[in-house]
Amino acid sequence: MNHWIIAPVILPALLAPVLAAVMRHDIVLSRVFSLAGTIALVVIALGLASLASSGGTFVYELGNWPGPFGIVLVLDRLSALMLLITSVLALIVLLYAIGSGWDKRGRHFHPLFQFQLMGVSGAFLTGDAFNLFVFFEVLLIASYGLMIFGGGGMRLRAGLQYVVMNLAGSTLFLIALGTLYAVTGTLNIADLAVKVRELPLEDAALLRVAAMLLMIVFAVKAALFPVQFWLPATYTNAPAPVAALFAIMTKVGAYAILRFYTTVFGPDVDATGSMPADWLMPAALITLVLGVVGVLGARRLVPLASFAVLASMGTLMIAISLFTPQATMAALYYMVHSTFAAAALFLLADLIISRRGDNADWLKTALPISQNGLLAALFFLVAIAVSGMPPLSGFLGKLLVLDAAQSSVDMALIWATILVTSLVMVVGFARAGSVLFWKSSTLKTEAASESSPYIEPIPTPVLPIISAAAPIVVLILLTVFAGPATNYMQATATQLFDISGYVNAVLGAN
Repeated sequence: MNHWIIAPVILPALLAPVLAAVMRHDIVLSRVFSLAGTIALVVIALGLASLASSGGTFVYELGNWPGPFGIVLVLDRLSALMLLITSVLALIVLLYAIGSGWDKRGRHFHPLFQFQLMGVSGAFLTGDAFNLFVFFEVLLIASYGLMIFGGGGMRLRAGLQYVVMNLAGSTLFLIALGTLYAVTGTLNIADLAVKVRELPLEDAALLRVAAMLLMIVFAVKAALFPVQFWLPATYTNAPAPVAALFAIMTKVGAYAILRFYTTVFGPDVDATGSMPADWLMPAALITLVLGVVGVLGARRLVPLASFAVLASMGTLMIAISLFTPQATMAALYYMVHSTFAAAALFLLADLIISRRGDNADWLKTALPISQNGLLAALFFLVAIAVSGMPPLSGFLGKLLVLDAAQSSVDMALIWATILVTSLVMVVGFARAGSVLFWKSSTLKTEAASESSPYIEPIPTPVLPIISAAAPIVVLILLTVFAGPATNYMQATATQLFDISGYVNAVLGAN
């Protein structure tokens, strides 16, 4: 067994309690160890991605108990990709939190941050449905603390809604797992893939119930209609670095849908048939429309960013709900894009708000802020990326989704929805950018003509700006190297739909 497979779970799990118990009163020491641990996680994720790129599926058996009897972690191209996205995003967010001083606004930011990474990494690696629930709970408990970090009445109310929604989702998850175990006698994903396909069609009623309950649970995590309402309030009121890190949280739900509804309840399973796609597609389309309407109607900058994330999840889930290798390739490419685009949007929004003073979040004209031109350029790039305009990766991602939808019976509806909502998104971001930057220059000119001259704001530290620009650099690289990236995504999608490799790797020794 390759012991590096468990390292993304063990490293933050060991580091978090040390940070909480030993270093909680020393912010410098906490920063050094948290940063070192996150950099190590990036290096480990790169190594695991290199290992998985060979096309193999690698299994780590905890306690040396083989599946399906023991707990297993499974590394393939998909889990390696998700680990790499998580670790790079975490490093960017941590640098921003340190540079902006967000980590000093409350206690235990760094331990909670590491526990969050532990839960997310475990969710991507686990080969067992029950342990997916366990890792969901770990990351959710950590996210509760991060959500209310720094306090405030609005943040507490939004955190309460977030907790209630996820507690309801966790309860449904347990019910779904109990139902699934009652039908199949196992919760190992590879073993489920075998037994679900062997189940007689006349005995599959409870299996369909379990499949639908799991779909609802994962839809809650992915913020899909009709359970999407928690996302705007949560992301709007969360601290900026936390909201940026939460960009990967909804992807955990998307990952779970991809894993379960290809490996376990795949298109070839007669018991469930096209039920997942029949439910997902309309929910994804409505989610996209709701997100774009929110962007167009937003009167504040952070809610605009939150609704943009909701819209991106709609686009992503449209691709996933097609359940073909080509559409999955498009979904994976767009998943990478949307994760870093959302992070860039929240970090940039925090930079803008921190410089605008009173009522900073409102989309109202104010005097130019420090480094106004630089922030305007970054906002322009992020707006292009999020809206899906050329030449950045958002355009390529949506183009891949549209191309994959050509074989769908809903092609006309999918194309119309994506194209129209992209146009509306452009209008929403153009309105926001005009108010924040272009009209502010007009006020500067007016102020300069008055008796009291306009005084340029003093530039602020560069680390937060570098951190906020880093996701944009990732998007540019994703665009420049779109060929190799899509080749990797295509190989990942092919491996995902060829379940024999996954099943044989986990159960082959038995």
